[in-house]
Amino acid sequence: MAIKISNSVKIEVRPKFNELQSDIEQNEFFFTYYVHISNLGNETIQLMQRQWDIVDSVGEHKCVKGEGVVGEQPVLFPGDTYEYYSGCLLKTGFGKMSGAYVFKVLQSGALFESEIPEFTLQLPWVLN
Repeated sequence: MAIKISNSVKIEVRPKFNELQSDIEQNEFFFTYYVHISNLGNETIQLMQRQWDIVDSVGEHKCVKGEGVVGEQPVLFPGDTYEYYSGCLLKTGFGKMSGAYVFKVLQSGALFESEIPEFTLQLPWVLN
């Protein structure tokens, strides 16, 4: 699990290899990841955008940007948490992801970023 606190937002990510959605012979390795976001601040915030940087073990880099997460732009009151699952397809059995979320402070309209901690995507039988 990877954990990072930035700008009063705690982000925890747990990746997992999904063998059922993968086709190893075709170099299709599907990883799921569980994200837990906690608002540790004193203001109500809304997750507006995401940016993921995805790199596999042969150096292929993808940048994924978009509104919200999994079709939602959740509002988090002070002390609230939000959880979701998503996934990523790689051409190799090893890679990494990192990124950032853009939040809006609902009271002021100010935007700020919180870093998503870097985490490893790897086949379970690959040694660290």
